[in-house]
Amino acid sequence: MPETAYEVELLNGSLYKIFKGVYNDFKAKAVDDYKFELEPLPYEEFVDAIEKQYMHCIVLKENQIPTAFLVYTTSISEAVELNLIHCLGNEDEVTKIHLLIEKFLELTEAERATKVVSYPMLGHQSVFTADIAKYGFKFIGLAILRFIMGNASSERILENMKLSEKPEDYKIVGYSDSYKEDAIRVIHEAFRDTQDAIYDTRFKSIEGTTDIINKIVENIYGEFLPEVTSVLLYKDSPVGFAFANVTGGTIANLPLVAIEKEHRNKGFSAYLLNRSIKTLVDWTKLGTRIFNEVNVTTETNNYKALKMYRKVGFKEDFCYPQAYLVQKK
Repeated sequence: MPETAYEVELLNGSLYKIFKGVYNDFKAKAVDDYKFELEPLPYEEFVDAIEKQYMHCIVLKENQIPTAFLVYTTSISEAVELNLIHCLGNEDEVTKIHLLIEKFLELTEAERATKVVSYPMLGHQSVFTADIAKYGFKFIGLAILRFIMGNASSERILENMKLSEKPEDYKIVGYSDSYKEDAIRVIHEAFRDTQDAIYDTRFKSIEGTTDIINKIVENIYGEFLPEVTSVLLYKDSPVGFAFANVTGGTIANLPLVAIEKEHRNKGFSAYLLNRSIKTLVDWTKLGTRIFNEVNVTTETNNYKALKMYRKVGFKEDFCYPQAYLVQKK
């Protein structure tokens, strides 16, 4: 039996026709096997994104037939974002993973001099942890929690929340553009020394945090929901935020929740979350706008945050390893 011949190269025009099969195999498994919230791009739109260099795709050919690929981006944030590794079947999967990672590291060598590599290992990809650890990747456990609309238990928890009386001079309001500079300051101070800043180094600087907030409010990360985003005011100055956006047609997300240090440990995070979730629940019940769920992400060892989200009615759905590779020395 002839030995299997592997080749690894960037996706290009000469491969478009024969690559379609392995891409569509991933597309069919994206939701169930990879926990994608949204359907992946149709093949023609995926190819268009490659052509415009919005993303890059490394293809592994097995005896001239594509059987695996890796997708990454270098321009969306201050990290090199490894988005996906997919293999057609499980045969010789470990060899394929190593060949794809080695080509990825070769192609991103220049960027990795100044950027961390970030890789959310969703779904089946979690089985690759031992293999990519050999290349220096470290891991943080992340948990996805969901508040499901219409779930009697979750809605009862939300309605029955016992919120202590807010001290004088504090109030909760919706988001206004005039709060943006304060949001940048509060989010930067809250996240710069957290695990989030390890794999998204933008949190470490005001400039980087500005980029994150701009991309939230300018609809780059999904449709921004200013009416749902909750702001904690102290003497009319913003000191806390719970941002909200739409990541899918009926899926809302709370990407950032933070309170200025001097105002923490007073239960205000629960106030922010309560207002945001109740707004979405009320919209859905009134038919103003329909949502099926709200989701959040937090570290699996952040017990304080997990407790806070459960208090509002969120329930853990699944966990996954967030891999990162620090800047090349």
